[in-house]
Amino acid sequence: MATHNASPRPYDVVLYGASGFVGRQTVDYFAKHAAGYAPGLTWALAGRSKDKLEAVRKATGAQQAGLVVAEAHDAAAMDALARSAKVVLSTAGPFALYGSELVAACVRNGTHYVDITGETPWVKGLIDQHHVAAQRKGTRIIPFCGFDSIPSDLSAHLANQAMRERYGEACVATKVAFSIRGGFNGGTLASLFHMLASGQSAAMEDLFLLNPSGSRPPLGPAHADPLGPRHDTDFGAWLGPFLMSTINTRVVRRSAALLGYAEGYAYQEYLRLGKGPVAALAASSLSLGSFTSQAALKWSPIRKLAQKLAPPPGAGPSEASMDGGSFRALWVGHSASGNMVRGMVADKGDPGNRATTKMLCESALALALQLNALPGGPQHGGVLTPASGLGDVLVQRLRAAGMTLMVEPAHV
Repeated sequence: MATHNASPRPYDVVLYGASGFVGRQTVDYFAKHAAGYAPGLTWALAGRSKDKLEAVRKATGAQQAGLVVAEAHDAAAMDALARSAKVVLSTAGPFALYGSELVAACVRNGTHYVDITGETPWVKGLIDQHHVAAQRKGTRIIPFCGFDSIPSDLSAHLANQAMRERYGEACVATKVAFSIRGGFNGGTLASLFHMLASGQSAAMEDLFLLNPSGSRPPLGPAHADPLGPRHDTDFGAWLGPFLMSTINTRVVRRSAALLGYAEGYAYQEYLRLGKGPVAALAASSLSLGSFTSQAALKWSPIRKLAQKLAPPPGAGPSEASMDGGSFRALWVGHSASGNMVRGMVADKGDPGNRATTKMLCESALALALQLNALPGGPQHGGVLTPASGLGDVLVQRLRAAGMTLMVEPAHV
């Protein structure tokens, strides 16, 4: 890995939202790992309450970290925060409520930015407002750096890369089958409820919501969100709709446009239920349940009841539950001539918490420590995706951090 380069700014990375549920985990990750990556790496905890930040710093043993007190809606405070760092890492959601001033400040001040949002309508607004300015400044604004949507985006990246290297052809379609074990934290659910309550359902259903202007391929079944069960011969299993696919597919389609994947490139993902009649029944039940629950949550009384039953922001699964979680994303890529590549992205630990923390922190460290090696070179910028903004550097960092990102050998 690249060596650490000195920066005129006080901090290499500032962790915003450090006293939240995932934020506390990022502080713990930096306290345990960051110093080993780069001697002299400087970092700070940021949020609106100095008392809470000091409590987190003490609880995690992160005495080397600085503190930055800044309220999310205070533009001057956000500017001061952005000027203090090379990279800002944010876990403060819902991002449509608490993230807009921070991103604007990062663009104004040439500060790279990563977060864990899954709020695609909000990111569409960031693209419209900031992509050109960030591109001109060489500033990388990279949302979706958690379980939304790094496993999906890097699966597609690896599939396209493997197809070119192995067969000299373009990958025209990639599909991913997820298996997951883990829970939701209150912040993730709060973001979902806010998107639904703010009338963004129509935007969320736009298959190419995040695509650059002029890069929308014709609509067709290859792009439509899966609704029903299916048996897939490539995976040898029954598949059903995956809750996060309406986020992840939009992100991968933006990557496809930014990175120049094949024209009309198709990407889909599913939840893998297994083999046999029990799995077939589970896939059918999941499809029906997914449809009815999404429809119900659009109705205000049902949504308010769900909010009351959900964990509040700042709460989430127990430590034991998070340690016992896992995810596996099996991917298959196809070329127009029929060639196929396969692989897997997987990790131990609750995907929405433990794995998300790893992915987010390594994304921030890639920006802070290896900018010259990132796709497009050090002057590349814009509102990007994990694959288009971090690419192979992130793949390598995640492998070094214990995550599995593999391409299977060619079948003879």
